[in-house]
Amino acid sequence: MWRVGIDVGGTFTDFFAWNEEDGSYKTAKVLTTKDDRSRGVLESIDVAGIPFDEISFLMHGTTTATNSLIERDYPDAAFVTTEGFRDTIEIGRQHRKALYDPYQTKPEPLIRRRNRFSINERISARGEVRRELDENAAREIARTIKDKGYGSVGIGFINSYANDAHEKRMRDIILEEAPNAHVVISSETRPVFREHGRFTTTAIRACLMPIMTNYFDRLSNVLTERGFKGKLLILKSNGGVMGAQNAKMRPEELIESGPAGGVAYASYLSKNAGFKNIIHTDVGGTSFDVSIVEDAEGLITRDHELEWEVPVAVPMLDIHSVGAGGGSIGWVDEGGSLRMGPQSAGSTPGPACYGRGGTEPTITDANLVLGRLNPSLSDKFELDKAAAEAAIDRLAEKVGLSRLETADGMIKISCETMAQAVKGVVVARARDPRDFVLASFGGAGPMHACFVAQAMSIPQVVIPGAAGVASAFGATAMDMRHDIETFHYAPLDSVKVEDLNRLYAGIEADARERLAADGIDAASVEMRRTAQMRYVGQTYEVETEIPPGELTDGVVPSIATAFHAAHEKEYGVFNESFPIAFVSLSVTAVGKMKEPPVYDFSGAEAAASHCSREVYFDGTWHHADLYDGKSVGPGAKLAGPAVVEYLDSIAVVPPNCSGEVDTSGNLVVNIGN
Repeated sequence: MWRVGIDVGGTFTDFFAWNEEDGSYKTAKVLTTKDDRSRGVLESIDVAGIPFDEISFLMHGTTTATNSLIERDYPDAAFVTTEGFRDTIEIGRQHRKALYDPYQTKPEPLIRRRNRFSINERISARGEVRRELDENAAREIARTIKDKGYGSVGIGFINSYANDAHEKRMRDIILEEAPNAHVVISSETRPVFREHGRFTTTAIRACLMPIMTNYFDRLSNVLTERGFKGKLLILKSNGGVMGAQNAKMRPEELIESGPAGGVAYASYLSKNAGFKNIIHTDVGGTSFDVSIVEDAEGLITRDHELEWEVPVAVPMLDIHSVGAGGGSIGWVDEGGSLRMGPQSAGSTPGPACYGRGGTEPTITDANLVLGRLNPSLSDKFELDKAAAEAAIDRLAEKVGLSRLETADGMIKISCETMAQAVKGVVVARARDPRDFVLASFGGAGPMHACFVAQAMSIPQVVIPGAAGVASAFGATAMDMRHDIETFHYAPLDSVKVEDLNRLYAGIEADARERLAADGIDAASVEMRRTAQMRYVGQTYEVETEIPPGELTDGVVPSIATAFHAAHEKEYGVFNESFPIAFVSLSVTAVGKMKEPPVYDFSGAEAAASHCSREVYFDGTWHHADLYDGKSVGPGAKLAGPAVVEYLDSIAVVPPNCSGEVDTSGNLVVNIGN
């Protein structure tokens, strides 16, 4: 039986599968079918030549949820909230993205104001009912929701994290009037304080539930029709997977579903190739993703924003994405300056050189013109170099540069955009980039990785032999995972450990139920406790490890020590004289799955270059050695400039850089200045 990973990106759908009996593997890469992404999923399986009835697990990373939110492409949803809080999801936290920009505008609200309703009710922060729910008004709102045909409804009442009785009653009333509607409540979506994040996350769940239910039902049906009898698992933003049924009920956990596979592959590299600290980067056709992996674990954040002031209040891998990929389009702004992206040619029509109707100059076209890209695209299909040159010539005329200067400028601008994304992630987490290696994934990633590393003073770049399908491979290496959180504010010096034990027991039981629904045996479950804690008076929290088992008063000092250490790691300082408080309690429940074999993606032996090609770097043509990735084995040494052509990606080693293939087939490049 085969374990299959599929990553659906903006331009390509990547496929990786390994055989659970003999460890053999297969890869494929097809163009994404944007009109119906499930067609690309099926096509990738057909191209790989694996019978559907021989697939045990299909682990699927998808950008459908993210794209639907960014494009606001979903059926109208309604939102019901406490009187006086109708505009919370639109007002936000009154932050400004740019302090001195008088022309900035807020993102379009997820749910338009005319679709938001408020009702007279009030519960205090201690959970006390101050004003009963107005059931007559609730019934009237429910009838309006039915009459207007809203397919989904989010309910977010102030302080419902402390007492959810009113939210549940409102849900019951709506379902009595509109039994076919998807109705979600904030106290189940995210039972924590800070209403903006809780309301917004609930709105996201309400907006996405019809979209993702339709997508997963359609995908499940077509897979079954083709003979698939295995289990469909969906990649989550937290670095785990869950069953499709759970995914339909919790679509807000899929925002970083696609990039999560790349982080999983970086963790695989860390475990099996000895790289302790990795900056994971992934360049696809549309976007550039970056995150940090330390000791084989991706860093988690609870402060992710879909857009400015649109928070997603769920634990997620700390991945930052920008519009810089192989399909990013070059253009000239009103001041006559050359710009790149974020708009992308995608898979349709694609870069000009694809010959599919695209006419705009893209990064792929620039790499082809500069000699860094093989016109045969590793024998997949022939690229149209003349079309790429014509597209770049039109841009060059606008900006007043030559063809080569324009193409080189396009690459440099895009790489600087990528470097700034790396800087944003590394600096925000108080890390020094010189302590890391940069791991480059994606079809277009290895062409640009060394330039990004040079800009950030990162000493080494790691390019796996399977870089082009790394996210799909990473999907097959993921475990089942659920993160569950509950609000509990208590100063550490007066906390009642019996309350902690009771609350942890409750959320651990919930976690086991979710894993059981995903088909995980109880013996395969691992639990990890954490708490969101802060110094009293702070407005942000730090995730702190909590010991397993029955807690006693004797563990309180060790919890304080763990908090101080976590605070110092994230912010560089701590103070043992400041009082500490719990804000919420969390459990990470992992259902362990079979790990993939340790693969060597290199060739059989070290090989010399098979030929050379003229490649343009910094205003000069260079003789660059060309290597076939299938024949470059462990111990092979490469001196830049060089190009290594893998099956699903192409690596560019610039002048003044040198590389060597390690025992796992990873090309490790030492960056020169």
